[in-house]
Amino acid sequence: MYAQVLGSTTFGLNGHVIGVEVDINKNFPSFDIVGLPTTAVKESKERVHSAIRNSGYHFPVDKVTVNLAPADLKKDGSGLDLPIAVGLLAASGDVAKEALEGIMFIGELSLKGEIRPVPGILSMVLAGREAGISKFVMAEEVTGEALLCENITVYGPKTFRDLVEFLCGRQEMAPAERHETRREVMSDVDYAEVQGQILAKKAMEIAAAGAHNVLMTGPPGSGKTMLARRITTILPPMTREEALEVTKIYSVAGLYKAEDIMRERPFRSPHHTISMAGLIGGGSIPRPGEVTLAHRGVLFLDELPEFPRTVLEVLRQPLEDREVHISRVNAAFTYPADFILIAAMNPCPCGYLGDPQRECTCTDGEIRRYGQKISGPLLDRIDLHVSVMRPKYSELTATIQGEPSCDIAKRVAEARAVQAERLSRWHMQSNAQMGHRQLKETCQLDAEGTEMLRVVFEKLHLSARSYDRIIKVARTIADLAGSDQIRPEHVAEAISFRNMINGK
Repeated sequence: MYAQVLGSTTFGLNGHVIGVEVDINKNFPSFDIVGLPTTAVKESKERVHSAIRNSGYHFPVDKVTVNLAPADLKKDGSGLDLPIAVGLLAASGDVAKEALEGIMFIGELSLKGEIRPVPGILSMVLAGREAGISKFVMAEEVTGEALLCENITVYGPKTFRDLVEFLCGRQEMAPAERHETRREVMSDVDYAEVQGQILAKKAMEIAAAGAHNVLMTGPPGSGKTMLARRITTILPPMTREEALEVTKIYSVAGLYKAEDIMRERPFRSPHHTISMAGLIGGGSIPRPGEVTLAHRGVLFLDELPEFPRTVLEVLRQPLEDREVHISRVNAAFTYPADFILIAAMNPCPCGYLGDPQRECTCTDGEIRRYGQKISGPLLDRIDLHVSVMRPKYSELTATIQGEPSCDIAKRVAEARAVQAERLSRWHMQSNAQMGHRQLKETCQLDAEGTEMLRVVFEKLHLSARSYDRIIKVARTIADLAGSDQIRPEHVAEAISFRNMINGK
C-alpha cells in the first residue's frame, strides 16, 4: 500500500517542496525514514506514532518505509511530522488519496495529536506557490504568516483528528482569513532627545542617507549608544519587497511572531561574546547570523575592541559584497547581508584619552595595543569616523529640544530618492552600493576638489578603497545639500570624517 503527500522544509533561507512517500508492506514490523533526514526528522517516528494512536486511529503494525524526495537534499526540522502522519493514514486506506491532491501539509505533531507551528512558514509557502500548490494545512498560529503570500487557501486545524475528519468529509473547516493589522510604526526614541552632539548627529544623517558605515569614538557616557539606537528613526521605510525579504529571514530564524510583514528596519546589537558562527551564520545546516538578521537595517557593535579579532575579521566580506557565502559538505549557501554597520568604542582602555575634564591613566603601550585590536582592513571599510565628546552641562540642561527625527528623515528620504534615480540603471538604491565604475560616471569632482583629495591621499597614505569611500560620502553630503555637483566643501566635510583611531 502506497501513498504520496506533499510537505516542505527549509534549506538555508529557501523553502523546498518535499514529496513524502509512504509504503506499507506485510512484513516484520518496522518504521524507517530515508532520504537524508536529520535527527529532528528521524525522531518524528515517535511523535507520529503517538499522535495517530492518541487521535483515535490505527497505526499499522507492518513494515513502514517513508521516503523524503528528493533524496539528495538534507531534510531538517519537525515540520514533516504532519505529512508523514497523513501519508500513513492514506497508505492504510483511512484517508482517500484523492483528498490529498494539491495540498501541502506543514507542521509538528505533539504526542497528544496537536498541530504545532514550525519556523520558516513563509519560505515554505512561497516555494509551494512557485510549484503551483494553492492549498496549505498548518498550525492555526502561523496561518497569518502564510497568508502574506497571496492567492492561496490556508487551513489551520487545531488537532490531527480535526484534520483527518475534514479530509474524510465528516467535518467542515473554514479557510483561515487574513486580518489586516497594518499600523504606522511608532518609535519610542527620537533624535530630539539627544542634547548637543551636532557633529555626531550630522554623521548619523549622512550614514542614513547614503547607507554608510560609521565608527564613533568617545569616552564612556558621551552618548554613542544613544545616537546609534536612534538611526532607524531616520532611515526611509522599507518597500514591500524589502519587508517581505526581511520577514522571510526572520521566519526561517524562528524570530517572526507578528501577523503582518515586518515594516520596521532591523536593529541588531549582539554582545561582544558572540561567536563567529553567531555573527556570520553557521551550523551543519547554516542558520542566519546577526549580519543576515540585520539585512536592510543596522548592525550595532558596541565596545568594538572587546569583540574577538577573529570574529570581527569575518565582517570584511559582507561589508564589501553585502552578502555572506557559507560552504558545507552538502551545499553552499548565500545569505543577504546588506546592512549599515554602526560601531562604537572608547579611545583607550580607561576611556578618557583626549577628555578635557579627566586625565587618561593608560600607558602609550596600552593605548597602542587597544587601537590595534581593530585591523586596518576593517577600519578601511568604515566610511565615517567621528569623535563623540561628552556633552556640556549647558547642553544637557537646555530647554530647547534638538531637531526631531521626522525632520531629519525627510532630508534622508529626499537624498535616497535622488540616489535611486541616479543609480537606477545599475539597480542600486544608495551611494554606498556604488562601485568604481559608478563613481567614475556619477561623481565628478572639480579642479579644487580633485587637488584637495590628492593632497590628503598622499599625506595620509590612503588606500584605493578609502579614496572611493571619501568620494561616496562627499556625493551623499552633496545630495543632502540638494547639489547636483560635488563641491569642494562637500569633499572637505567627507575628509573630516576620515579619522583613524589611536594606535593606527
